[in-house]
Amino acid sequence: MDNLISVLLTNKLIDMAINFLTDNVTFPKNLKRRETSNWIKQVAGKHNKKVTEISYIFCDDEKIININRQYLEHDFYTDIITFDYSEEEFISGDIFISLDTVLSNSQKYNTQYDEELHRVIIHGVLHLCGIDDKSEEEEEIMREEEDKALQLLNNQLTKEN
Repeated sequence: MDNLISVLLTNKLIDMAINFLTDNVTFPKNLKRRETSNWIKQVAGKHNKKVTEISYIFCDDEKIININRQYLEHDFYTDIITFDYSEEEFISGDIFISLDTVLSNSQKYNTQYDEELHRVIIHGVLHLCGIDDKSEEEEEIMREEEDKALQLLNNQLTKEN
């Protein structure tokens, strides 16, 4: 069965889907679905991964803390929770992003909201690609990879304008 899935994915008979959903929040107004999806696929490709299906669920702090408590047994707010269903080079997962926390982090770190949102979006993909951030050393690698991905996005946006 694994070989069949691999053949289907390699031959692109299965759609590579990136879904953007909301739960009790308004969809981020400056987020361009097609451009963001292409960017995510490019970043995954740079890590020798192929996107099968990723669902982004934009939510509020209440939803994210409930997920954190229920599934991870953590009792604190966070900007992102990634559920990884990836197999080998094919990445797949559900990524919950609290837009409330993204906003507060952008204010706390004095960054633009859109930049912080894109950083968190790609953070989830990098987790699916196998990059962790539990230790200080891993956290540094994660930040470097986020910065590279954001630079790639900025270069694409500059070319479009």
